[in-house]
Parts: sequence; C-alpha cells; structure tokens
Amino acid sequence: MQCKRNGRSQKVKIGVFGPTTAEQARAQALNLLGAIEAGADPVAERRAARAVRTFREVAEDFMAQHVLTKRKPRTAESYRCLLDKYVLPELGAKRIVEIGRADVARLHSNLGATPRQANAAVSVISAIWGWAARREETEFGKNPATRLERFPERRWERYLSSEEMGRLGKALQRAETEGIPWMDEEPQSKHGVKPENRRSIFDPFAVAAIRLLILTGMRPREVLNLEWGHVDFERGALFLPDSKTGRKTVILGGPALRVLSELPRVEKCPFVIAGRSLEKPRADLNRPWVAVRRFAKLEGVRLYDLRHSFASVGAGASLGLPIVGKLLGHSQPATTNRYAHLDADPLRHAANAISTSIAAALAGDAPKPQQFLDQNGAK
Repeated sequence: MQCKRNGRSQKVKIGVFGPTTAEQARAQALNLLGAIEAGADPVAERRAARAVRTFREVAEDFMAQHVLTKRKPRTAESYRCLLDKYVLPELGAKRIVEIGRADVARLHSNLGATPRQANAAVSVISAIWGWAARREETEFGKNPATRLERFPERRWERYLSSEEMGRLGKALQRAETEGIPWMDEEPQSKHGVKPENRRSIFDPFAVAAIRLLILTGMRPREVLNLEWGHVDFERGALFLPDSKTGRKTVILGGPALRVLSELPRVEKCPFVIAGRSLEKPRADLNRPWVAVRRFAKLEGVRLYDLRHSFASVGAGASLGLPIVGKLLGHSQPATTNRYAHLDADPLRHAANAISTSIAAALAGDAPKPQQFLDQNGAK
C-alpha cells in the first residue's frame, strides 16, 4: 500500500496475495490509513518488531514466502532438511540481529565430518540473511555467512568400463527373466522359500528405467517423472517441461527408443515408469538397483554414475564436449518452443552413437568407440 506520513511517501506491505484475499487487503489498508492519520508509523513499528524476531521465525517466513513459492520442490525439501537437522537446533532461538560470524563458523566447524552438508547449511543461512536484508530486517553488508572459508568437497566421478557395462547388461537381463538370487545372508526358516525360488524378478518398468538412465544420460528423477506425453517417437526425442535446468529436450538414440517402444502402457497412468500409484511418479529405484548392482559386482556405483558413464563414452568417442553437454542438458535452449533445439542432426548422431555403444557393451559385445563412429557415418 502506498501512503504518506508527515508529507513523506512510504510503502506498507499488507500481505501475500493468495493467503490474503483482495477484500481482506482492502480492509487492512483502511485500518492502516486510519492509524496513520492518528499519528501511527506502521513502517517503524514493523521494523522494531522485526528487530526482536528469532532466526527460527525469519527462517519459517523465508521458507513459506520465498522458497515454497519460487523454488523447485526438491530445493524446498533440501532447505527444510538442512534447517531442521543442522541450523535451527543451533541458531533457531537466537535473535537474527544477534547472530554473528563466530556463530556461523562454529556451526560450520561442528559439521566438519560432513563437509557437503556443512557448506550447504552455511549457504542456507546466507540465503535467509540476504532475504531478510531485502525486507529490512537485517543490514546489507553484514551477512555473517559470507567470506567464510568452506570445506573442500570431494567430487564423485565414477564411470563404468566396457567390461562393467557388460556385467550390468547381464544383471538387467537376469533381473527381468530368471530373477536375481537373494543375498546369502538372508535367513532361511524351516517353512521359508525354497532355495531355487529365492530370487527376485523385477518389473519391466524398473529395468527399463535403469536402461534409460545409461542410454540417455538423464537424471534419475527425470526418468521417473517422464510422462508418455513428453515422448515424441516421430522426432526421436523427449520434451521435458521441467527439469533441474528448466525445459529440456532429450535426443534419443535408437536403443533408447526401442526401450520406450517395448514398454507397456498402464491404463490411466501418465508415467512411462509406472509404479504403485497411478497418479504419482515412482518414488525411487533403490531396491532393484541395489540387487542389480550387487549381482553385477558394481560396489559403490550410484544410479547417477550411469549419467557420468554416458558422458564418458561420448567424450571418449571424440564427439566433442559441447555436443555431449547438450545431450546432457547442461546448456539452456535460446527459445521456449518445445520443438526448437540447436544442431539437431549432430545431436541425434551423437545420441545414437553413444547409446549404440552402451547397448553393445550391455550385450557383452563392445567394439571400440571409433568402430561405432564409423558404423554410424561419423567423420
């Protein structure tokens, strides 16, 4: 609300549209105007009230008014976890204006056993402080989380070799046919399952999801959230309306297209990787991946490492880092047109070359990268 007090123009925030209706805002505005005419200074009163607010109170407003409305759900979930587990137990009861660099440094140091979480906690504190400064609850230039030396973080990069891809391919085939044997450590009761039946056969959707991860280089959540409406078989591409980097086009190679074309569609379920719920995407691939990874003897390999493996095959085949980067969605397209993407033909060739190479490795027959390029007409 724009108003004048003692001849000076000032703005007074009434509320957030949505939780506060237009009728409620008008009523509050009339009350404020009456108070100002009577000599009140709502801006000064709010500043004084904010000065005594605790960090917890400011953090909760930050989550409700900023993160939940302007950030992706996964980001909000991450912030919530960091606040509840690390930040609020240490700083929540303090008045925000009393928190200094020593307080943040102490919290950061106490989390030294988990460097990534420690650095992330400091980043959240910095974001909250900056947001509060824009609301005049704290002062610009006095953010206690800035200029704090962060812990070095180990960058995890794990790529599968051709031989490991072969083992993965055999494990995936076993998972959807004969089944993967249970772990030897699992107890056997007198009336338990017979030894020959102690194996797990996984549904075709879980196995297809793992294949798509390594054949496309997509992120796990992108595959699990994929809907049939995003798949364009004619153009050989996926058009994702939202991903970690926003709208994204995924060019598909032949093997990835075959995986999609062979998948059954579940009635009334929009998701390619169907799960227990028809209305929600599958939560994760933890159980099938742990079993497949164990059978393939790929200890410590994460699902995300399949994305790294896709990239490593492309880089090793001299396809060029810009092309590989585009396939992985590392660069934003210039237009929001869902069918617009740069260098479609080179990207399609690169996607086909990489996924064909990986498909051959999964089948246990992996020629050298250059042989694949020659077979696909690369120069």
